[in-house]
Amino acid sequence: MHKIKKLHLPKGISVVIPNYNGRQLLPQILPPLYEALQNAGLDYEVIISDDASTDASISYIQADHPAIKLIENPVNRGFAPTANAGIFASTYSYTLLLNSDVKLTANYFKFLIPYFDKDDCFGVMGRIVGWDDDKIQDGGKYPYFHGVKIKTSGNYIPLQDDEGPYYSMYLSGANALMNTAILQLLGGFNELFAPYYVEDYELSLRAWRKGYVCYYEHRAVCRHKTSVTIKSSSKKEKVKIIYNRNKMFLHAIHLPASKLIVWKLQLGLEAFIHICFGKLFYIKALLAFMGKRKQVAESRTLLKNNSAKRLLTLQEVAQKVNAQISSHAIQKW
Repeated sequence: MHKIKKLHLPKGISVVIPNYNGRQLLPQILPPLYEALQNAGLDYEVIISDDASTDASISYIQADHPAIKLIENPVNRGFAPTANAGIFASTYSYTLLLNSDVKLTANYFKFLIPYFDKDDCFGVMGRIVGWDDDKIQDGGKYPYFHGVKIKTSGNYIPLQDDEGPYYSMYLSGANALMNTAILQLLGGFNELFAPYYVEDYELSLRAWRKGYVCYYEHRAVCRHKTSVTIKSSSKKEKVKIIYNRNKMFLHAIHLPASKLIVWKLQLGLEAFIHICFGKLFYIKALLAFMGKRKQVAESRTLLKNNSAKRLLTLQEVAQKVNAQISSHAIQKW
């Protein structure tokens, strides 16, 4: 259990970088990060939470960046636990969660900080473009459904040069600036989702359901270095298993009881179709999900018990986001 700090933190930016074997990337992202922080005009700290790297990440940070707060996690546990270690070490009012393969532009914070004048603001994310080009990789996130299942892949960008604001269904874990006090009160990421995938969606949905708002700011830009394609078929299958298992976690935690029966029927139908096409990864994902039913039930109960007022439903959140962004001219993909 992480210790929650006081609610009123000094104004400033805590940057949390989860790192695993990022020795080659860190020298490329840290100088632009410091430039953006200095341009923000606020106090700041940089925290690198290392997930038991096997490369020279630790020695590089210690030798070249001694001012960085370094958290050395002894065992490789995945994104959510590693990020949480940094999140609960944050001491300033805003926490920027930054991937080790994301490079900020010089004025990244300029358009983001004003969002926190809104009492309901949980966080805001910027536009993600290519490392060496301006091709948009991620924009704001919009919700849509397949049956009762919420999809996690919908992006949009504004088509007009207006200032919004624009809602986002979730904040990408690659570049999310969040209210630290709210983030810690929410408990950070749900570590059930380790090692990776969908944990950022689940955290944002938790915030939305409790009455907070996630925003997208198109004018704030950062650059993402696309990962090398996974060549191993066994590793590809492992990724598909984890991704599908985690989407099952998301629905089991957040769908209302009235929708759970329909969702389970939909799961059964999809499992049958995957079996017919010989796609056993889905069955493995379903079995992995079922093996964590107790932890899923605990997450669902904890969310309900920690809410002083009625939680918004998943469908209500989706309607709220879609209604707001539909009032603007946008392009979806």
